[in-house]
Formats: sequence, C-alpha cells, structure tokens
Amino acid sequence: MDQVRALVFDTFGTVVDWRGSVARRMARVARAKGIEVDADAFARAWRAGYRPGLERVTSGERPFTPIDVIHRERLDEILEQFGISGHFGEAERAKMTLWWHQLDPWPDSVPGLRRLGTRYLIGPLSNGSTVLLASMAKRAGIPWDFIMSSSIVRAYKRHPDAYLNCCRALELEPREVMMCAAHNDDLEAAQSHGLRTAYINRPYEYGADQAKDFEATGSFDIVTDEIGGIADALGC
Repeated sequence: MDQVRALVFDTFGTVVDWRGSVARRMARVARAKGIEVDADAFARAWRAGYRPGLERVTSGERPFTPIDVIHRERLDEILEQFGISGHFGEAERAKMTLWWHQLDPWPDSVPGLRRLGTRYLIGPLSNGSTVLLASMAKRAGIPWDFIMSSSIVRAYKRHPDAYLNCCRALELEPREVMMCAAHNDDLEAAQSHGLRTAYINRPYEYGADQAKDFEATGSFDIVTDEIGGIADALGC
C-alpha cells in the first residue's frame, strides 16, 4: 500500500449517519405540526427509494439525474405513503430535501479523517452532488481536500465510470487510490477496477432494515470498525 496517495470515501452511511440525522429532523417537524409519524421508519423509507432511483440512471433507462431530484421524487412518494402529504407544501418539501445536505457524521469520522489528512489526500467519492457534499462538510467540519461527486464523475456508483473518472480527475492510477466504504458491493466494484480498498463496519446503518454489510465479505486491504482504524493501518 506504499503506492496509495489518495483515499476516497463513500459518504452516506460510511462517514455520516443519514438515518439518525433524517429521523431527528422528521421527529422535530412532526412534533411542531402535531402529527404522528414513526420518524425512523420515515428515514428508512426515504432511503429505500435511493438505490432504485440511481439504478434507473446507471441502467440507461433515464439520463443522468441529480441526486436532489431523486430525493425529492422519493419524498413526494413517502409523504403519501405515510398519510401526511397534506401537511407539507411545496416550499417545505424543498427545504426537507436539503436535509440530505445537513447530515451528521458518525462520532469517529472527523477525528479519523483528520489523522488521515496529515499524510494522504482525502475526499468523498459519493453519489451526492457537489453542493450537497460541500454543504455537508462545511456544516459538520469534515476536512476534505477535494470532492468527487456524481456531478463531477458523471456517474453513480457502482458504474465503472464513477471509480475510473475519479482516478482520472485526480490524475492518479487506480492502484494509487484507496476506496473506503461500509458497503461490500461498493468496495468490490472499486477493487474490480484496480483501486485499493478499506472496509469500515457500520452494522447499524439501516437499523431495522439492515439486511447486509454486517461484516466484510470480501478480501479487502483494510478491515476496521472505525475510520481511525484505517489511520492505524496506514501509520497516521
């Protein structure tokens, strides 16, 4: 791993806690409106539409579509699903879509990333947009050196272009880039294109809906329970 010069991170679920962040915001809104809603189930249902929305793009069924559009379309669906659509107007729905720009990091994320940043270039390789990732980092103090968003690589993971265009943009060979994620399939896809890999275990990411990624299932370069474990392995 002496050749590694940059570390790129999956963000949703790996660096930030999307479920807890969205659930907390939904719970506050529901209390203010006096409506009954299972906020954790709401967060999980919103996320459940994420992968199908991306797959319509990666399959070619739909042209490249910004993640905020996919999030907003899913929001309209789940407000109906939870029977609370009438409580939310257009302006409030637009504001709710921006919750994904304001997610809170896991407790180990920022300290671990700061350690890694003393020796390596670090940044997200995420399906989020540039403004989403930049806004999230500014709010949470995430110390990125660069941002590789879906807007920049013009593809969603697990499409090959997401990983290869990232390496091209960094002007690095795949072997010089390490993909860090809490999702086995993300790492397997990166590995198949020559990137090095680090698995961070987040077996609580999806809560009651967690059906996989309870542990590393592939042969990855690093396996750890927190981002600081990557820093330990790389001598930071």
